[in-house]
Amino acid sequence: MFKKEFAAEVADKAGVTNAVAGKVIDAAIEALTELLKDGDKLQITGFGVFEAHERAAREGVNPLTQEKITVAACKVPSFKASKALKDAVNGGDTGDED
Repeated sequence: MFKKEFAAEVADKAGVTNAVAGKVIDAAIEALTELLKDGDKLQITGFGVFEAHERAAREGVNPLTQEKITVAACKVPSFKASKALKDAVNGGDTGDED
């Protein structure tokens, strides 16, 4: 699924236009990106936790030349799904009775 189809799903469930849903999704992604850049984390109960982890510098090997190289330290975004989300994806009840 692409963002356009996802926005249509969100719009349908929220009762808003696709344009409004698209803007909300863009704003949410922008806000999440800023949080992670600043070193904060976002915990959404029943969904999961988004956070950035530090990855240490390490030694690697260039596969073409077999030359050893140093891979620089960096931050990597991560997501840890909640038990409720895992259960829902695996066919469990989401608790949402509509």
